[in-house]
Amino acid sequence: MSHGKKYRGAAATIDRSMPHEPGKALAQVQSAAFAKFDETVEVAMNLGVDPRHADQIVRGTVVLPHGTGKSIRVLVLAQGEKEKEAEEAGADFVGPSYVQQIKDGWLDCDVIVATPDMMGAVGQLGRILGPRGLMPNPKSGTVTMDVAKAIKEIKAGKIEFRVDKTGNVHAPIGKVSFPLEQLRENLVTFIDAVMRAKPAAAKGTYLRSVTVSSTMGPGVPIDAGGFR
Repeated sequence: MSHGKKYRGAAATIDRSMPHEPGKALAQVQSAAFAKFDETVEVAMNLGVDPRHADQIVRGTVVLPHGTGKSIRVLVLAQGEKEKEAEEAGADFVGPSYVQQIKDGWLDCDVIVATPDMMGAVGQLGRILGPRGLMPNPKSGTVTMDVAKAIKEIKAGKIEFRVDKTGNVHAPIGKVSFPLEQLRENLVTFIDAVMRAKPAAAKGTYLRSVTVSSTMGPGVPIDAGGFR
């Protein structure tokens, strides 16, 4: 894969001879960012698990202390009193009518929360929502009667993570424009959450590598030793 001139110039500023402590790595990501838009800062972690085995799946949720910098559009599939509660809590879209709208092709949201009584209807949307990672799930807190709490956490920066089939976990942890200390706190909070989600069946080194990067920029390795 060949990279453009700007990317190569940014990569030349990165010291990849050794992993760095989180603050220094993030500072390099910020200084190397070259896009005209406010790039997202992302973390990629390689874990010593075999996701082919159900008892080695790593998944969970975490509320980043400073959010992701992205405005999250929340759809709540609820009815009656819960519909009103969702509207008051700041949901962007509310109501059972969106089940049919999704069947008709509407998907203008980032997260879907549903009350348990709606899951019969929501289950019909599995083929549409599943591949896009939008299917409500009790484990991630998106199937709940406490819709107000779910909305508040999502808007505050709650993100879901799940290991992919190659043993990697990816997540956004903020924007390049964030103060360095806020990015660092978000990063440490996310890594701690992944460490706590370590499956009992995982053997050997669990946290193999951690890399941070911006949307368009090169990756910077982090010294994972302090988290193991």
